[in-house]
Amino acid sequence: MGIAMEKEGFRSGFVSIIGRPNVGKSTLMNRMVGEKIAITSPKPQTTRGKIQTVYTEDRGQIIFLDTPGIHKAKNKLGNYMVEAAEGAIGDADLVLWLVEPTNFIRRDSGLSASGVAGFPGKAEQHIADILKKYDGPTILVINKVDTIRKDELLLCMDAYKDVMDFTAIIPLSARTGENLEDLIDTMFTQLPEGPAYFDEDTLTDQPVREIVAEMVREKALRLLAEEIPHGIAVVVESMKKRGNRDLYDIEATIVCEKDSHKGIIIGKNGQMLKSIGSKARPDIEKLIDAKVNLKLWVKVRKDWRDNEMQLKNFGFKD
Repeated sequence: MGIAMEKEGFRSGFVSIIGRPNVGKSTLMNRMVGEKIAITSPKPQTTRGKIQTVYTEDRGQIIFLDTPGIHKAKNKLGNYMVEAAEGAIGDADLVLWLVEPTNFIRRDSGLSASGVAGFPGKAEQHIADILKKYDGPTILVINKVDTIRKDELLLCMDAYKDVMDFTAIIPLSARTGENLEDLIDTMFTQLPEGPAYFDEDTLTDQPVREIVAEMVREKALRLLAEEIPHGIAVVVESMKKRGNRDLYDIEATIVCEKDSHKGIIIGKNGQMLKSIGSKARPDIEKLIDAKVNLKLWVKVRKDWRDNEMQLKNFGFKD
């Protein structure tokens, strides 16, 4: 039996997840919807644009907007990412500000928890200044609590409680799901009553091709050297079902900025490119519930992150 999505007391709304790079925004969103929609990696700036997912249950429907980490932009792509993140705040009925328990300003010394003046506390203060202009409810989510002691968590909560007027402060672990139900319960208390925006079976409005491209990029992020992943993009050139078989032929291009990077992405005897493809394939097969024949190519587009036309071609401009 389906969910009664027009019943009295049904709540719905848009929730923006914001924070610095690498605090676990995509991991949290994936955990909440129960599927891998947004890619994750240990490298900063993994998420590049707003990714929308949908959580539906008897109480209501939450549309999550996962956003790029707010950071100091170094190119036009970076500017786009920051604008996308900050713009998502104004579109939201509710904001989740995700932080790590070790990244905050200690009021007694003006230092961050790591003891470094102005960083990362300065970045967190910048986000706080942005949120003070937002007139809706904000929940502070302290992620990665499975990595710290209770006294460290209490120190972090105390440091943040006077930064601004939070609707709630909720510690949790996006990785393990600890305290996730508390967050969901609190979100529903803050969303307005209203109809569902999407069918109850919808998990995302992202086109399948975009998710496939991101899954390939995720594996490249995880496998390649530190300086290369920030300069790559992935484009799915074709995606065709082979006859009546549960088999898709997919061709995708990894775009990089330098000829030297192309050689590294391909690897000796093509081994790196093969590794990226072999690790991406299972995720893609799970996504589309079919076998996949994946072919990857590599092309160079010099300085594409600072090229307006290239950014538009790769979907980073409206």
